[in-house]
Amino acid sequence: MDLARTEVTRAAAKRRGSAARLGLLAVPVAFFAVFFAYPVTAIVARGLKADGAWQLGRIGDVLAQSDVRQVLWFTTWQALVSTALTLLVALPGAYVLARFDFPGKQVLRAVVTVPFVLPTVVVGTAFMALVGRGGLLDELWGLRLDTTVWAILLAHVFFNYAVVVRTVGGLWSQLDPRQEEAARMLGASRFAAWRSVTLPALAPAVAAAALMVFLFTFTSFGVVQILGGPTFSTLEVEIYRQTSEIFDLSTAAVLTMIQFFAVGAILALHAWTVRRRETALRLVDASATARRPRGTGQWALLGSVVATVAVLLLLPLAVLVERSFEAADFGYYRELTQDDGGVFLVAPIEAVGNSLQYAVTATAIAVVIGGLAAVALTRRDAGRLVRGFDALLMLPLGVSAVTVGFGFLIALDEPPLDLRASWILVPLAQALVGVPFVVRTMLPVLRAVDVRLREAAAVLGASPWRAWREVDLPLVRRALLIAAGFAFAVSLGEFGATVFIARPDNPTLPVAVARLLGRPGDLNYGQAMALSTILMIVCAVALLVLERLRTDRTGEF
Repeated sequence: MDLARTEVTRAAAKRRGSAARLGLLAVPVAFFAVFFAYPVTAIVARGLKADGAWQLGRIGDVLAQSDVRQVLWFTTWQALVSTALTLLVALPGAYVLARFDFPGKQVLRAVVTVPFVLPTVVVGTAFMALVGRGGLLDELWGLRLDTTVWAILLAHVFFNYAVVVRTVGGLWSQLDPRQEEAARMLGASRFAAWRSVTLPALAPAVAAAALMVFLFTFTSFGVVQILGGPTFSTLEVEIYRQTSEIFDLSTAAVLTMIQFFAVGAILALHAWTVRRRETALRLVDASATARRPRGTGQWALLGSVVATVAVLLLLPLAVLVERSFEAADFGYYRELTQDDGGVFLVAPIEAVGNSLQYAVTATAIAVVIGGLAAVALTRRDAGRLVRGFDALLMLPLGVSAVTVGFGFLIALDEPPLDLRASWILVPLAQALVGVPFVVRTMLPVLRAVDVRLREAAAVLGASPWRAWREVDLPLVRRALLIAAGFAFAVSLGEFGATVFIARPDNPTLPVAVARLLGRPGDLNYGQAMALSTILMIVCAVALLVLERLRTDRTGEF
């Protein structure tokens, strides 16, 4: 009798927990509906509606334009080439960090991840200092790459190197090496054993990493805006140009729809590959698979990876820092404290305080919204509607941030959502980008919590809130801090939406850097380098803190 009563109590607690999770999902759904779906829909409708009627014929007219087709072609092929180059360069690094144990490994892991959390404006500025006019290569050999597509491709590899290393390396470190060793004992060569055993197991992770790199490069904005100049333009850059320079909202709306459907297809493929990765493999403890390199070949591989990191990742950042100190007596940094009365209504240095305040607020919003969503999505047997929302949470990473920013100005202009003059508009836009990182970081850890612990707490009379506070929270506290750190870093560097909605008297660091780069003169260029260095240091410090908090059970991205 007592056993039956316990089972009934447990079933009732399970139902209450499911209902509570669905209730929690209402808040993230409302947030995304108001601050993502509504602004994007409003800007598309503004562009494709005339006299209250949809002008769908405009889609064909836009696609018939040769310059639009050229933008679509360049966006696609540069994303494909960037993805292939990133995989080629980063897979050896994934292997080294997954299988080798050596002094300085944690430092190398942190260095590899720094570029990913850097704002795209800083990445573009760093490569401008390396390959642009007056850059290091120009000074040494008279070589300039800023007018070629190679600068964009290299910057994309720089930015996305960590995506491959962390996504593929995270799985590689948990694959049991004894399976490959067994194939070799049966007579297979080293390459044949790797191809027949390890590669099929890694394929879902490689595919997922490739799709994420393709997504980030397909929607690239800051890097192409700075390095591409008037010659090269991606969809995101063209949407910005059509919106802010030509004021052709109908063309911008069509391009937004094209990017939206392309991103949706990419995310659907990514979700499929992630599900394969979660269900098809038997994993082991990552700490048991790493060992010290053996033999000349493995030490040479480790050395080549370290050299690649030094040249590809550290050199552009080092040149950026060096350029910021070219003026005597910290001249560029001192100029940041001066109000020049030009494009800035305040001294550029005030952008540091503005960015920190906005990022802290955006982080708080992202943690609340993303945390609620992660808790609601914890159950693996959730319905299709819930799983669909899980995929939709990733859309802000791929949908045009320019469209979101301009949509804020178009849609949020009437009570009770007249926010155009409010400072909260910037943190709201930044939080949209931070929420996916919070969910992706917390969800694997929440799913790893033994459900029987929650059920036991419920049987003892704990409410769903108390059970979560006393069971889940102590176990996921570290993941929550890591999620907050990622949200802070990406909020600090958000540029696409912020460039529209940041007020001239309250610029953010990325907006201030872009404005300085857009003005002629060595002084403006030097100040841009100085501000980029400050932004890089803040992001790097945040990442080093994250690396100290990182656990093997925490999601990679």
